[in-house]
Amino acid sequence: MAVSQGVLGAVLEDLRDESAEVDGLVADLPPAAWAAPTPAAGWTVAHQIAHLAWTDQQALFAARDPEGFRREAEKRLALADAGGFIDEGAEDGARLPHGELLERWRAGRRELEEALTGLAPGVRLPWYGTSMSAASMATARIMETWAHGTDVADALGVVREPTERLRHVVRIGVRARDFAYAVRGLEPPAEPFRVAVTGPEGQVWAHGPKDAGQSVAGSALDFCRLVTQRVHRDDTDLRAEGAEAERWLSIAQAFAGPPGVGRAPLGRVVPEGEA
Repeated sequence: MAVSQGVLGAVLEDLRDESAEVDGLVADLPPAAWAAPTPAAGWTVAHQIAHLAWTDQQALFAARDPEGFRREAEKRLALADAGGFIDEGAEDGARLPHGELLERWRAGRRELEEALTGLAPGVRLPWYGTSMSAASMATARIMETWAHGTDVADALGVVREPTERLRHVVRIGVRARDFAYAVRGLEPPAEPFRVAVTGPEGQVWAHGPKDAGQSVAGSALDFCRLVTQRVHRDDTDLRAEGAEAERWLSIAQAFAGPPGVGRAPLGRVVPEGEA
């Protein structure tokens, strides 16, 4: 029986809504606006949408041909510039006519949803650094779509209101804690952390034991911005209790692949290639 109900179905619905919101930001843009620079150095609005289209295609590749994807991922991650292929994917897509790029992203979203829905229960998909369930892959797509949509909105001067969908980004950010250490060659802490952040309606999303010696609190929006490396630690309202929790906030990343360098504190210019 295909995975079409329950948790996966709910996550895919949120992914559709998140994608539709970002789609709405660019659907009627004039050509010049696609070339607007975003907070990621060297990336325009077109690069951001191209990256989303490219990662959807990679996720589709992982769902349809897990062994082929695994072999290709191993080759890419073994390169001296392990993250270069990501920039190449965005650059290639950004060269397309904007209408074609948008249609490619839309078609890829539909295909990926169909592929994830059609997977047998319990199947895990390979990815860059770890494997994940269909629901986790859909959650990762929400995280990426929200993060790159944030860059697009910033470039266009649009303020996006935070939604309940941020809970997915919070969850994947918490679950990726050990990966953030490991990808930097650091030993992850043995003890669990407590993360309790406040959502847009005042709801508290909590993970980890209440009596944990290391904890993080603050707004869910700032936590999501931090773990997707859309803000510097110093420019958040996050509060860490414990030296290791503070250390984690300095390296946190919710995305797979090589570690990012994050964003500079407000007021400092980011050198080319550091975004």
